[in-house]
Amino acid sequence: MLSQTAEYALRAVLAIAAQPNGQPIGAARLATILRVPRNYLSKTLYQLARAGILDSTRGRRGGFRLATPAARISLLDIVGEFDDFLGQRRCLMGRPACSDHSPCQAHERWKAVSEKAAEFFRETTVADLAPGRRKA
Repeated sequence: MLSQTAEYALRAVLAIAAQPNGQPIGAARLATILRVPRNYLSKTLYQLARAGILDSTRGRRGGFRLATPAARISLLDIVGEFDDFLGQRRCLMGRPACSDHSPCQAHERWKAVSEKAAEFFRETTVADLAPGRRKA
């Protein structure tokens, strides 16, 4: 459902949110914890920083931390930077044109599932999923 980049971004933000006292964590350490390629993750983290989801600090004690409270960051804010999650829904059967007017055999059921998934990403925040985070 998510691209690999969006999945890494989501996992990274949740790991950053779980840092004690909002301490920054470096990209290399985060990549080790998540078991993902460091260079790939670094690019993803900097894109999240440009989007205002993360703050980035250089230096020995630098790293990444949340730019806003976890309760204000929806999962859609994160994955939406990498995937057009709420845009045109792809046909489950691979048809180039699938709509209410020209549905495939899975259209009605898939539409309901994809709308529910979109609702989950819109309404779920980082605070809802990060262990030990208070909703603020």
